[in-house]
Amino acid sequence: ALIFCTVAMVWVYLHVRRQELRNRRYVFGGSNNAANHRESRRIRKILFLYTLSLYVSYGPWLFAVFIGGPISESISDTIFPLLGFWNMLVYFLPNCLKYQRDHPGTWLVTAYFQVLRPQAPCAWSP
Repeated sequence: ALIFCTVAMVWVYLHVRRQELRNRRYVFGGSNNAANHRESRRIRKILFLYTLSLYVSYGPWLFAVFIGGPISESISDTIFPLLGFWNMLVYFLPNCLKYQRDHPGTWLVTAYFQVLRPQAPCAWSP
């Protein structure tokens, strides 16, 4: 499954890149090529982050499977749930970046907190 996902992500990346290069020939006055290029870069970054999250989650798990024993069980119990966490981070990244653009000077961690819990109650609020 890991190899299939990697191949699929590389295929989509190459398709988006090829399409971008093909569209570069058609530059017209007043066109939004910069916005299209920004969008394709965003797609490539998201694809890379999803693939990286798979490797970060499944890599140690596969290593633990080959080791065997009680260590592998504790590693798999710890690492496996992290896949959902990494996917959540990648999934909400565009919303967090938009929040950062709307609120300059906001750290990414703060943007994640605000996006995931938009109306988080403050301990000192009445």
